[in-house]
Amino acid sequence: MTASPNNWERPKWRSGTRVAGRRSESGNTGFNSIFLGPFFSRLHCASCMIDTISYSALLAFSSIVAFLGGMYGILLKKDWDRGKMRFWKWVFAGLVCAALVLEIGYGEQARTERISDSESTENSIVSELKYALFVLNVGSAGDVLDDDPVGRLKVFVYELPSKYNKKILQKDPRCLNHMFAAEIYMHRFLLSSPVRTLNPEEADWFYTPVYTTCDLTPNGLPLPFKSPRMMRSAIQLISSNWPYWNRTEGADHFFVVPHDFAACFHYQEEKAIERGILPLLQHATLVQTFGQRNHVCLKEGSITVPPYAPPQKMQTHLIPEKTPRSIFVYFRGLFYDVGNDPEGGYYARGARAAVWENFKDNPLFDISTEHPTTYYEDMQRAVFCLCPLGWAPWSPRLVEAVIFGCIPVIIADDIVLPFADAIPWEEIGMFIDEKDVPNLDTILTSIPPELILRKQRLLANPSMKQAMLFPQPAEPGDAFHQVLNGLARKLPHDPSVYLKPGQKILNWTAGPVGDLKPW
Repeated sequence: MTASPNNWERPKWRSGTRVAGRRSESGNTGFNSIFLGPFFSRLHCASCMIDTISYSALLAFSSIVAFLGGMYGILLKKDWDRGKMRFWKWVFAGLVCAALVLEIGYGEQARTERISDSESTENSIVSELKYALFVLNVGSAGDVLDDDPVGRLKVFVYELPSKYNKKILQKDPRCLNHMFAAEIYMHRFLLSSPVRTLNPEEADWFYTPVYTTCDLTPNGLPLPFKSPRMMRSAIQLISSNWPYWNRTEGADHFFVVPHDFAACFHYQEEKAIERGILPLLQHATLVQTFGQRNHVCLKEGSITVPPYAPPQKMQTHLIPEKTPRSIFVYFRGLFYDVGNDPEGGYYARGARAAVWENFKDNPLFDISTEHPTTYYEDMQRAVFCLCPLGWAPWSPRLVEAVIFGCIPVIIADDIVLPFADAIPWEEIGMFIDEKDVPNLDTILTSIPPELILRKQRLLANPSMKQAMLFPQPAEPGDAFHQVLNGLARKLPHDPSVYLKPGQKILNWTAGPVGDLKPW
């Protein structure tokens, strides 16, 4: 989705002397104070387009929506307790719509101000009514964020020798803090989760705790080269010591693979594509950070999750909510990767380089390779935060932007975003095609103020933030629970995944020769 240019006047963002990629703190008032006035003026003057008959019609429509939505929640979902909750949510949605309509009607009598652009006023009314319904159901999958997976599935956790997990972590504790750490925290969560069962005969899912990304360089980057052998070794172990893998060849098993390109186990896309997904994982469900449509490293049925970002660390950097957002566009990170891409153009498919070349001197863009100590605070002062692809399409900036209420500007063609069936990314973010990066300033400054405010309000939803985090201890609605929700929605397993006695489909000798060596 790209923004359609509009004709509203460009706001007077803070402008000052740029120092090391940042601006001075002198300047005009912040974003919130600039946009709140025109936005509420539109909302309250909307009455000039609706007559009394329209009010009655909209009130009746709101009531019907409430009743039908509630009955859908009860009858179609076939769950009385959860259905009642949905019923009252829809009733509340109808009442909110009715309240908006009455407020508009009252405004027609009480106000004499008018907006000259009647068409934009009418659009504002419609969009606000849609928004009232949207907030209560958070897009088409709002119920998913509220779902409690406990009681809907049971997970058996294999007890592997410590060389597959604990000893690796003891060797390098840095693994606890890098963006690939979801594999560690998911293991810890499941060990104490109420969905865990110690009886494998009653399990819906089987989890194999293998820390394949905990092999770090001195700079803290994961090396994927041992990962395929390590994963093969673990699968050979569980298939030899337990009967459950062999029943389905992994179709009722899930693995957490948070590498750049997931189970393709390489950080460079060309080589990851050449490798493909580890053959032994072809039937398993993969929980991975990588997501890109029509890509060999994303198999159907995978669950895309956010990268790990330290919740406690971000909590300590929160600033007052009413702090003005005086930075228009913010980004910190590499624009070129000279070490791995000396000729340029391959890293980030040239998108990051295009950002720098086109906007390094643009006063609306606060971009730099420097990573200041105020990085988290700066994101909370920004309206838009760039989330461009790097070697892979995903990065922790996506999580950070949502947590800090900065509208994520996603520059990664065909990206599959975390928990896309639960989080309304189209409503909270901006999607920019990689080819359109040179027009980024025009696109962002053309977004209507009310749309920006709407996205900010949605980002302020605590449920939205919670779904992006792996907190310790776990909390309702967090990323752990969203993973379980994803697994629960796959149940029951199709009977066709269960093999006949002695039947084998997977080729245990497939893959690069190096992957077949013992680990």
